[in-house]
Amino acid sequence: MSSLIEIRNVSLQYGSSDVVRDVSVQIEEGEFFVIIGPNGAGKTTLLKSITGLHRLTAGEILLRQRSVSKYSRKELARSLAMVPQHINAEFPFTVAETVIMGRYPHLGLLAVERKRDLEIAEQAMAFTEVLHLADRRLGQLSGGERQRVIIARAICQQSKVLLLDEPTASLDPAHQLRIMDLMERLRQQEQITIIMVSHDLNLASAYADRLLLLNEGRVAALGTPNEVLSGETLEQSYGCRLHVDEHPLLGTPRVSLLPRTDH
Repeated sequence: MSSLIEIRNVSLQYGSSDVVRDVSVQIEEGEFFVIIGPNGAGKTTLLKSITGLHRLTAGEILLRQRSVSKYSRKELARSLAMVPQHINAEFPFTVAETVIMGRYPHLGLLAVERKRDLEIAEQAMAFTEVLHLADRRLGQLSGGERQRVIIARAICQQSKVLLLDEPTASLDPAHQLRIMDLMERLRQQEQITIIMVSHDLNLASAYADRLLLLNEGRVAALGTPNEVLSGETLEQSYGCRLHVDEHPLLGTPRVSLLPRTDH
């Protein structure tokens, strides 16, 4: 694998508050890379900074050895696709109309979809198993279905990097697994690099090649799930009692909360 994204000594602020502080990490091509950490750790801010949406206070982010700041918005959209955490259920478009929006970075001046664009959109809907919902409006879908539609839109961009901000939040376990399996299938079959923010440590453990643990905007740990998900490391970052053992079937670290017993 070759280095795809390099985050060099990056710091970001909101107002006068430091949100990300001196973070450095390289993300490899084809990697399933998950950013974890407590609320307010800077996870989403760091993810969005890769897309150029946040101005850096210090440092630099490189995409294929070129500064993100040197890319045009259209160039970035051809390289990076973002799946946000929250999707407006009242978005007044059908599934097919929503997915075809992913082709906009590839359209000409008149922004008219060609036959090939429609074929790519149909393939994206088939891949995410929402093709049968093509004529339904987003507001008529379940949360898991909406999430797959937005992922289909991102696939339709044909970008080689997919950024996801807590894509399994508020989904039941079956839909969580469906989304994560979809991400892994994308990575293997389409050679897409996955960069994801997640609060679910066990899903991150099961799917990630590497984890970045942020705490108060700083790198608390970086490495494989076995290297990052230790009880001592997690307790220092999350400030609660945790137990880490080996999953009996997967062999990956399994994290369990330990409730207080003094009440």
